[in-house]
Amino acid sequence: MSMLERELSSLLVKLQKTKPLVHNMTNVVVTNFTANGLYALGASPVMAYAPEEVADMAKVAGAVVLNIGTLNSDLVEAMVIAGRSANENGVPVLLDPVGAGATRFRTESSLRIMREVRVSLVRGNAAEIAHLIGETREIKGVDAGDSGSYDNAILAVRAAQELGTVVAITGREDVITDGKLCRVISGGDALMTQVTGTGCLLTSVLGAFSAVEEDLLLAGTAGLAFYGTAAARAAERTAAFGPGSFQTAFLDELAKLHPHSLKGYASVREIQAATAGGLV
Repeated sequence: MSMLERELSSLLVKLQKTKPLVHNMTNVVVTNFTANGLYALGASPVMAYAPEEVADMAKVAGAVVLNIGTLNSDLVEAMVIAGRSANENGVPVLLDPVGAGATRFRTESSLRIMREVRVSLVRGNAAEIAHLIGETREIKGVDAGDSGSYDNAILAVRAAQELGTVVAITGREDVITDGKLCRVISGGDALMTQVTGTGCLLTSVLGAFSAVEEDLLLAGTAGLAFYGTAAARAAERTAAFGPGSFQTAFLDELAKLHPHSLKGYASVREIQAATAGGLV
């Protein structure tokens, strides 16, 4: 086991022992799945949206996850309140800019949150991340086509450097970077794209790991690797069935994760980020 693998494994153990509280301001489509997924992983989920209480909830959480999947103006206001409270109390804030680029409201809401809240980590698909830095990639609804890992790595590095945050772009392979070091994580399964909420839950899982590790590049790497591992193991178990069986098996596999789960199911390779124009 490499040094990085040992670090990732130790973070899983720490998460399972600590059971961090993750404050999710997420969309109505995925609330139940997100809560069950966090419970399965070993974290403690809470969903609070009222502007009267989000500041109090955010300051006692281990991480705050802002997900704009089913946004409205009142929710955006509450997200800003929660984000500022988290900032004031040293709590990491994660943003999932669901569908940024699909409508002006989604894009502007994402950009407003980025302006008014110090976001620690952003996770999205390539099109969503591109729109945060004024670039354009094809998007349909809240989904996007998957670019190659190298193109996504370049985009992620550029976004991390411009936004001043850790950026994760998920696809056939996932990439995550702090603008200096970029990691590509292999794992997962295509069945994840047939279950609503797997991306949203992933951002909350990254929040759970961020709650127990200050190095958010390391925390994000652990979240992506173990999440992909659970998906690959679930797909292996349900190959003869379909997405319904996969969803149930996926929750089971999140609950069964242990320090040696990554072996044979996930791999991490590193790329040095030179400039916004390329990688070395």
